[in-house]
Amino acid sequence: MFFAAVATALLLAAIFVAYRLFEFEKPTLALEKQIKFLGGTIELPLHAADQKSGIRSLTINLTQGETEATLLERRFQRAAWFKSAGPRTLKEKVVIDAQKAGIRQGEAELVVSVRDFSLNGLFKGNATVQRLPVIMDTVPPKVSLVHGQRVVQPGSTGLAVYTVAEQPQRHGVLIDGAFFSGFSTGKKDTYVAYFALPWNAEPPKRTRIVAFDEAGNEGAVPFAATFKKVPEKHDTITLSDQFFQQKIPEFEQHYPEMRGTPLEKYLYINNKIRQSNAQTIAQVCASPEPTQLWSDRFLRMPGAGRAGFADQRTYLYNGQAVDNQTHLGVDIASTAHAEIRAANRGKVVFAEYLGIYGNVIIIDHGQGVASLYSHLSSIETSAGTLVEKNQPIGRSGTSGMAGGDHLHFSMLIHGIFVTPIEWWDQHWINMTIKSALNES
Repeated sequence: MFFAAVATALLLAAIFVAYRLFEFEKPTLALEKQIKFLGGTIELPLHAADQKSGIRSLTINLTQGETEATLLERRFQRAAWFKSAGPRTLKEKVVIDAQKAGIRQGEAELVVSVRDFSLNGLFKGNATVQRLPVIMDTVPPKVSLVHGQRVVQPGSTGLAVYTVAEQPQRHGVLIDGAFFSGFSTGKKDTYVAYFALPWNAEPPKRTRIVAFDEAGNEGAVPFAATFKKVPEKHDTITLSDQFFQQKIPEFEQHYPEMRGTPLEKYLYINNKIRQSNAQTIAQVCASPEPTQLWSDRFLRMPGAGRAGFADQRTYLYNGQAVDNQTHLGVDIASTAHAEIRAANRGKVVFAEYLGIYGNVIIIDHGQGVASLYSHLSSIETSAGTLVEKNQPIGRSGTSGMAGGDHLHFSMLIHGIFVTPIEWWDQHWINMTIKSALNES
């Protein structure tokens, strides 16, 4: 009886070991992007998983007839025997440079394989393989410059018009490391890209138009532009305890994490919250409408101009400088709760409270052009609404970091603040934008 029990136990242990080490479940493999062409450098997002023995290896091969090239080979060391020996999941973007593989133009096959740590399959493990038919294409798209901005200034809008001989997957203007997407002009193979240098930009080292095809090939053409520095403007603002008492309670409702003295809270608002607001605005402007929704000059609200664009402000408290910031818009003062109208036709993409800007409306005018209206006392539109030029959208006020009732108006190009003065000027629109588009 004893020996029978021992034998049964040993059998059960052997079955358990066999079950753990020789499991039959294959890993899962999901390719999160369809690939039809290979040539340049492309990213392949993938997700592999094995919840039992764990992932042993991931390989990507490119085959063409008798020729085979390994593009990626990743192997993991066994970490255990009776639990997951390798990672349970592998989720990443694999960079594939097929041109280095030496595969000629034409049809080929991309083979992605993931294998687990099971001893099944003559100790090689269970494997999941996906085979993708692809076309090798190493010829870059041909890009031709139609019009390139001749003079670029910090805080100013520029544009380039260009043609691409084949349908590009991604294209636009590349200034050093900053990319500005291009959009169709409506004419065959012709595109426009608006771009901007931040108010404090240094002269760019490299400016060019780039286009990428589905295979990842890059075509490019440089264009030279003269950098023109803009004179600096400086201003001082005196902070008072009365101003703190007036404004800080509003921010405490939205940012209860603030701590310290009134001055410390103010500096938190003017720095940390300001930075967070800038990130939100950039995200809102990151996916513009692909068509031009606006026409002719943008309307300026009637009223007296106050602070201007790129005013560099020094903040004084008790006679001492405590902070420095830059004003990225134009302030216009009229009557209290003055009616605010859309400066041009566009789609409302933001209509809510946003920190230092208070109640804010952002309108997407298409192709990277946007306008911003802040410090509003009321918002009379909503995100997703298509508004016409001169349509009422809200009322001026003192929300956010405003000391008195006014409108803070800004223009943005792909999320970069630029001077509104250009966009209020029909002559500038005609000479800078319309004439360039007419050249095409």
